[in-house]
Amino acid sequence: MTDITAARDKLIVALDLPSAADAEKMAARLGDTVGFYKIGLELAYGGGLGLAGDLIKSGKKVFLDLKLHDIGNTVARAAAQVAGLGATFLTVHAYPQTMRAARQGVGASPVKLLAVTVMTSYDNADLAEAGFALGVKDLVAKRALQAQAAGVEGLILSAEEAQAMRALLGPGMLLVTPGIRQAGGDIADQKRVMTPSRAIAAGADHLVVGRPITQAPDPRAAAVAIVAEIAGAQ
Repeated sequence: MTDITAARDKLIVALDLPSAADAEKMAARLGDTVGFYKIGLELAYGGGLGLAGDLIKSGKKVFLDLKLHDIGNTVARAAAQVAGLGATFLTVHAYPQTMRAARQGVGASPVKLLAVTVMTSYDNADLAEAGFALGVKDLVAKRALQAQAAGVEGLILSAEEAQAMRALLGPGMLLVTPGIRQAGGDIADQKRVMTPSRAIAAGADHLVVGRPITQAPDPRAAAVAIVAEIAGAQ
């Protein structure tokens, strides 16, 4: 029997909207079809941290996608601040010093760290332009092993890398995949994308979906359709 509740928990809706008021309206519109939300940089700077607290109090899970990266002391202190907010996930960039500092900062709190390996809007040409000698696949693998060694609980990575990383890291590491688009959907600024069912089959634990839901004519129906596709792939 398909477990819709478990499927719903795998969907994280990205509230990439300009204000907390807009995001609050979207969450109200989605209602009980969504139980997990991502608040990224745009919304964090537009009142999103207060909204995060409200969502958590209402029983929703919140993923703070802040992509921390700074000197170790700053990262540790920032991570400690986030740990007190009650979020479920917090992202950091997958640089070894940054990951170790964040791990120290969150301490024994329940928040789980997710390391951003290579942004899904990047491809090999983008990495070369930035001065990286490794291509996407090799850099993702290197950073994944470093994240595991640093005690980070999960990774942000393209669904294209999920199967290989699951085999490399085993079942204990959470794999969270953005760049999810339904078949025939607009990929916008993403370069490494996959459908919900294929991403789940590849080993992803959670799928981050933004514009295909929040910019849909009927966001609630779009969320229901994606949850159904996830359930069918489990």
